Amino acid sequence: MAIIGGGIGGLCLAQGLRKAGLDVTVHERDRTPADRLQGYRVHIDPHGARALHACLPAHLWEAFLGTTGRGGQDFGFLTERLNLLALLETPKAGDPADDHHSVSRITLRQVLLSGLDDVVRFGKTYERYEKLPNGRIRLFFADGTSEDADIVVAADGGNSRVREQHLPHAKRVNTGIITVAGKFPLTDATRKRLAPRLADGPNTFIPPRGMGLFTAPHDLGEPVTYGGIGATEQEDALMDNTSSYILWAFGATAGRFPTNISEMSGAQLKDTVAGMISSWHPDLRRLVGMTDPDTVTLLPIRTSIPIDPWPASTITFIGDAIHSMTPMRGIGANTALRDARLLCGELTGALTEARANGLTGGLSGGGDAVAAIARYETRMREYGFAAVRDSLRSAEQFIGDSRVARMGFKSFLRLVQRLPSLKAKVFS
Repeated sequence: MAIIGGGIGGLCLAQGLRKAGLDVTVHERDRTPADRLQGYRVHIDPHGARALHACLPAHLWEAFLGTTGRGGQDFGFLTERLNLLALLETPKAGDPADDHHSVSRITLRQVLLSGLDDVVRFGKTYERYEKLPNGRIRLFFADGTSEDADIVVAADGGNSRVREQHLPHAKRVNTGIITVAGKFPLTDATRKRLAPRLADGPNTFIPPRGMGLFTAPHDLGEPVTYGGIGATEQEDALMDNTSSYILWAFGATAGRFPTNISEMSGAQLKDTVAGMISSWHPDLRRLVGMTDPDTVTLLPIRTSIPIDPWPASTITFIGDAIHSMTPMRGIGANTALRDARLLCGELTGALTEARANGLTGGLSGGGDAVAAIARYETRMREYGFAAVRDSLRSAEQFIGDSRVARMGFKSFLRLVQRLPSLKAKVFS
C-alpha cells in the first residue's frame, strides 16, 4: 500500500497500518523531516485523540500526552473591548482519548514519524499514476523513479495531484478571507500584562463588523521530551516548540488589507494588524505588539467544494486532499485523523476477514479492498463535507461583514450565556 504525503493524516494512517501488520510506504516530497515545519499549535479534539490512541503504539500515545500543552479548554466569545459575551465550558474528560489537547504541529509530527524510518521515503515528489492491466497502480515521481502499489491513499494536501488526476472536478477555491497569525510569548512576566482570560483558554473576539480575532494559549509548563520528541529542530522563534505562547490569528476580507499584503515581511504584517485593531482593548493591542515579528505569517483561507459520490476504487483520499476546510472551527487536522482511523479500521477489518476465509495473499486491490474503501468513503464524505460546510460558515461568521448580523450574533451569545439550558442545547 502506498500513501502519498507525510502530513498528519498520512502519518497517522501509516502508524495504524503498521501497528496492524500491513505493509505500507509513505512517499513524502520533503527531503528531510525538518524541511517544511509548521510552527503553530493545533487543537486535537476527541475525534483526533481517539484516532491517535487507536493508531499509535502505546509508547507514542504516552509521548503525545506528555508533550501537549496545559491550560483550560473553556471557549470564550468576547467583544474587542474584552467584554464577555459567552463562555462555553468544556469539562475535562476522564479518559485522555476523549479529551481536548493543544499540541505543537512540530511535536505532533515528531510523534507521528517515530518508528517509521523504513516506511517514510523523503524526497519523493509524486507526479502521476497509471493503472496497470493486472489491477495495480504505477506511481511516477519527479526523480524519474516509479513504484507499483495495490492501494493508493492520497494524503497530499489541498493541492493534491492525485485528486487533480482522479477527481479533476473536485476543486478548492479562495474564500476571499486572509488571516495573519503570530505567537505572543507566554511567561510569568508577560502573563501579568494581559487579562487572565487570554491565557485561560481559547477565545474568539467579535468586533462590530468586517474582521475577527482568535486566540489560544499553548502553555507547556516545564517542557518534557521523549527521546527527541518535543525538542526544537530549528532555532528560530516560529519553529521553537519548547516555549509557551498564545497563538493569535487576525482575519478579515482581502479588501480590508493593503493590496501588497502578500509581499509583506513579518514585521510589516504585524504593523498592519496593529493598525487595524488600534481602537481595540489595550491588552489585545499588546498581544500583537509584543509578538516577535519572526513568528508572524500570512495565511490565505481556502476551502474545498463538496462533490457528489464517486465510484470506489483502489485509489482513495484522506484529509485536505479531499475535504480541505477553513481553520475557523479548528477541525481540519482532526478530520484528517478521523479519516486515518476509519480507513485503517476498514482495511484491517477486510484483511482479518480475508484471512478468516483462508485467503493468505494479504490485502490486495481486489474486491475486499474496494468494498472496505467504499464503506470508508461513504462515511468520510458525510462527516468530511459537513465539516467543510460548517467551517466555511464559521469563517464567514468570524469576519461578519454585516453590521446587523454581527449585532444579532452578539445578542444571541449574550442570551445563551444567561440561559444555561439553551447553551447546553446549542453547543452540545
